[in-house]
Amino acid sequence: MTKFFGTDGIRGKTGDFPITPDFFVKIGYAAGLVLTKHHNLESNPTVVIGKDTRISGYMFESALESGFAAAGVDVYLTGPIPTPAIAFLTQSLNADIGVSITASHNPYDDNGIKLFSNNGSKLPQSIEREIEVIVGNDLKVVPAHRLGKAKRLDDARERYENFCLSTLPGNLSLTNMKIVLDCAHGATYQVAPAVFRRLGADVHVINNKPNGLNINEDAGSIHPDFLINAVLSSKADLGIAFDGDGDRLIMVDGSGQLVDGDQILFLLLKFYQKQNIMAGGLVGTLMTNLALEEKCKEMNVPFFRAMVGDKFVAEALREKQWFIGGENSGHIVLLDKHSTGDGIISALQLIASLHLNQETLSQALSEFPMYPQKLINIPLTGQFNAETKAMTLLVDRANEMMDRKGRVLIRPSGTQPLIRVMTEGPDAKTVAKSAQFLVENINQTSQ
Repeated sequence: MTKFFGTDGIRGKTGDFPITPDFFVKIGYAAGLVLTKHHNLESNPTVVIGKDTRISGYMFESALESGFAAAGVDVYLTGPIPTPAIAFLTQSLNADIGVSITASHNPYDDNGIKLFSNNGSKLPQSIEREIEVIVGNDLKVVPAHRLGKAKRLDDARERYENFCLSTLPGNLSLTNMKIVLDCAHGATYQVAPAVFRRLGADVHVINNKPNGLNINEDAGSIHPDFLINAVLSSKADLGIAFDGDGDRLIMVDGSGQLVDGDQILFLLLKFYQKQNIMAGGLVGTLMTNLALEEKCKEMNVPFFRAMVGDKFVAEALREKQWFIGGENSGHIVLLDKHSTGDGIISALQLIASLHLNQETLSQALSEFPMYPQKLINIPLTGQFNAETKAMTLLVDRANEMMDRKGRVLIRPSGTQPLIRVMTEGPDAKTVAKSAQFLVENINQTSQ
């Protein structure tokens, strides 16, 4: 059974229990009852529902709409739009909840939802638990005079474009910049090109023809080779690739070098310091490259590792009242700009920093060499405990192989039956050797 309301919402194959239309009706109904319970009954609560471009989104959009309406919730429908736009619209429309129907970077036959509270952050677990309790109950439709109404929000995309542009200095012009955008045949396919063209950039767009079945297929942030080739062939200044729902990005510089989330975070950190708008420190995750942590120390910036997942990054930032955090996968959270991770806004801030310093992306990264990392996945059968004495000795030996200048991370995957083994450090050979040592010995230990 698919985990309900995980870090990134619900996910599952279309047609597999419980990701079916009737289950989405129940989700909408249950969420609606929870909203009504906390709402002034003089008027109906409201929900904003958006989706990415996968074909099942049409079916699940209608199902959610029915469930919310049955519980007495008014519905705004945006159509295909990035997930961060739902967070923004929920706030700007003073809605009670926002729902994005998406499976992010997954293939087209997966789908799920991400839920946002009225302040644009991921829905608190306490509210999720309330919804879980109700979702299995029978539907009891509210009286006819309290049924929710649905309205198509025709200007949702324009509102979001304006919001993205509002995060930039008013005089920023990209008229001398050529940019390649890879939209992953996903939710950014209209918004992202429009935003960058409004700034005057020469925009070359690839993978912007969604048909419901091609989202993330050989495209976007998880398949960067296509962006690299497009940047080189068009002689662009840089390239940006989004994932299916637009809440994360990776970049490519003019020479075709891949730029991941840790490198983007470093450049944004420098930008914030130069503008004197830095508050506190930077939040990474257990997977953040050790080089970024060491750079933070050099810059006298506090650094904190959260659990993997942009939700945990955002929670840590709010708890510490910091602004900047993210993952090496390209989820960047800038809480002074938006309440959640946003691929378009993150890219805009980085390009603004390049513009301010009058440098290329490759020039900006010249002072930040990343440490080599080696990640190997081991199939997980049964239970795994990374805290045993035997595992502690293995990790110590791996660190010794890297002259104790690197880092070792061994953890079960949160989404797949795998053990993830990662080593990193200054020397690529010892990093790879120590990772292989761990894999071989973990396999022997588990036999």
